[in-house]
Amino acid sequence: MTQDDRKTLEARYNAGQSVAGIARAMQFNYSTIYKELKRGDTGKMDANGRAGYSAALGQQRLYNKKQQLRYWADRPAGETDA
Repeated sequence: MTQDDRKTLEARYNAGQSVAGIARAMQFNYSTIYKELKRGDTGKMDANGRAGYSAALGQQRLYNKKQQLRYWADRPAGETDA
């Protein structure tokens, strides 16, 4: 999912569209939409009474996770954090 896809998801979700409707419109599996909503969860309720979603937050969390995975992949075998 690209950043533009995340912005589209945010707009549709904040407009009150259902997850199934968003998935159909954006041509993603509904599970992908749910995972992205979890990734970009703001921890607050939105105007529709659902968990809030931020495209920017979702993008940042994805970036952070990728950086973490690169760090672990680049470590020499047997190295520990001790």
